[in-house]
Amino acid sequence: MPPGSSRAVTPLDDDDYPAYTMGRAADMLGTTPAFLRALGEHRLITPLRSEGGHRRYSRYQLRIAARARELVDQGTPIEAACRIIVLEDQLEEAQRINEQTRTQGPEPQQKTSA
Repeated sequence: MPPGSSRAVTPLDDDDYPAYTMGRAADMLGTTPAFLRALGEHRLITPLRSEGGHRRYSRYQLRIAARARELVDQGTPIEAACRIIVLEDQLEEAQRINEQTRTQGPEPQQKTSA
């Protein structure tokens, strides 16, 4: 569609929309449902549940799971892979905050009365 045209936004446009079943997610990642369950057990990703109780994964969660699979494929234990990903995320957030602080400059000091 050309820029500026209007189009309806659908749930599939949302990276957080739980669009993928466990089987489909595992197929897309080239892994097993057990691997995805293990990521959930280690609290790296928490899929939403359908009305029937089935796990549903978002594109965002699949990207996280793909990163975990990369680390595991390189020989990293799954527990360590999950921790590494959490720390990478925390580092990225800290760097974003630092950059934001640098571009905005220091906040003015407030005078306190004694």
